[in-house]
Amino acid sequence: MKKIIILFLCISLSFFSVYSQDNDVYFNKLQQVFKYIDRYYVDSTNIEEMVNKVIINTLKDLDPHSTYIDKKDVAEVNQQLEGSFEGVGIYYNILEDTLVVISPMSDGPAAKVGIKAGDRIVKVDTTYIAGNGVNNEIVKKLLQGSKGSNVTLFVKRKSDSDILEFSLMRDKIPIYSIDAFYHVTEDIAYIRMNKFSATTLAEFKSALEKLDPQKVKHLILDLRDNGGGYLTTAVNMANEFLHNNELIVYTEGKNSKKNEYSATGGGSFRKGRLVILIDEGSASASEILSGAIQDWDRGVLVGRRSFGKGLVQRPYSLTDGSVIRLTISRYYTPTGRLIQKTYEKGTDAYRQDIINRYASGEMMHADSIKFIDSLKYYTLKNKRVVYGAGGIMPDVFVPLDSTDLPKFYSNLIKNGVLNSFIYKYVDSNREILLSKYSKFEDFDTDFVVNESIYNEIVEFAKEESKECADLTLEQFLSYDNKINYQIKALIAKTLWTTNEYHQIVNKHSAAYLKAVEIISDSKSYETILKK
Repeated sequence: MKKIIILFLCISLSFFSVYSQDNDVYFNKLQQVFKYIDRYYVDSTNIEEMVNKVIINTLKDLDPHSTYIDKKDVAEVNQQLEGSFEGVGIYYNILEDTLVVISPMSDGPAAKVGIKAGDRIVKVDTTYIAGNGVNNEIVKKLLQGSKGSNVTLFVKRKSDSDILEFSLMRDKIPIYSIDAFYHVTEDIAYIRMNKFSATTLAEFKSALEKLDPQKVKHLILDLRDNGGGYLTTAVNMANEFLHNNELIVYTEGKNSKKNEYSATGGGSFRKGRLVILIDEGSASASEILSGAIQDWDRGVLVGRRSFGKGLVQRPYSLTDGSVIRLTISRYYTPTGRLIQKTYEKGTDAYRQDIINRYASGEMMHADSIKFIDSLKYYTLKNKRVVYGAGGIMPDVFVPLDSTDLPKFYSNLIKNGVLNSFIYKYVDSNREILLSKYSKFEDFDTDFVVNESIYNEIVEFAKEESKECADLTLEQFLSYDNKINYQIKALIAKTLWTTNEYHQIVNKHSAAYLKAVEIISDSKSYETILKK
């Protein structure tokens, strides 16, 4: 193994020397160090681990976004951006050492053979997993596999005394980048995206089609906590809103020539009011799309200042199957803004930036944010002032909710107690709930998180966690109006999907409500774009 790693290092260094002959002496020096350690060091060493540390620390010193991906993690990282994996297609949770199906994915292999929400998977092929220390790693290994491969699931169902046997064929399972889409009003739609993956544009178009494009005239696009993804997907999404030849973004780096990306004029939503929700979690591709929309005065940005990532990475495969994602260029918005925040003080300080925003009061007051006059730019149509560096400032600032969650509630979340309770509550009451609330609209209107449910949470928490042993019903009742909708939303998510979850939560989101207010009033909307 050690010889293989040394060979890998030699090959890698030879590869790099092609591009920089002057640096051969330094590459050879590094090779020599590992060679001497391997041959002469007093104790046994793990050369692979040492090489990985060198790579990780070197990339860390370059910039905060150049990273190393270990070979064991490459497939999972790629799955998230490619928008699919291969498996049986279930949402699940592990409760009391048992794999419980939360819901089968629509049209997935499990759904097609009749597996239902609430089913307990006790055995996969010849491997028993119930009460056997099952964890997520074991589940993934057993359920995921190449498309077309067969697997047999043995299931315990509450309504049946026998163990049920299901034979199915694994298939490609989508990983959705759109969490929610629904009508706010008949002509206003809401769509929430969690990433910019290979399937995002197709998902976006599908969502609009399902919402009925003949009715939808205006759109709220929610990019809060969207950490980005593919640059090409951001460009394709911006193309949906911009007109022919309008510049979307350009990239440039020392070893990367300038590349410009412009709209083709074939987008499906070039007319109608557009509001984009952003916050400190909106980064990279989210900022490319938001920056293009703002620079062309095409829509209104609502929320808080975005993350501030203006660097572009490209993956490079290494000979052992691992990957480095190396920053190769910077991207600039149509006005020429570089929105990358500084990382001169190192990666650790860079990652403290969001915490510093809280400490400075920025999350609560827009005037706490200071921009540099030399980085002032003007939008391309209405000549509004915008700034470069440190992210994208929205057109309408909405502060963070100033009311912190009570400590007892945060403890329930932190220790996983609340989620466990929700799954167990829904599992025990699924048939009753779905019989009473056959449609989400009925649940949304009529279901109430009452004192009885709070009592159940208290009793469950005391059994599950020592840190929640002093929990009382009075604590819940004191904060009822602050937390009941969150519990209701989690129940809805477990009964249905994230779509229903966001429909409940959004009604209590100040940024969302501001977006609805702006997009519903054409005069207010136009006034903001001309400030």
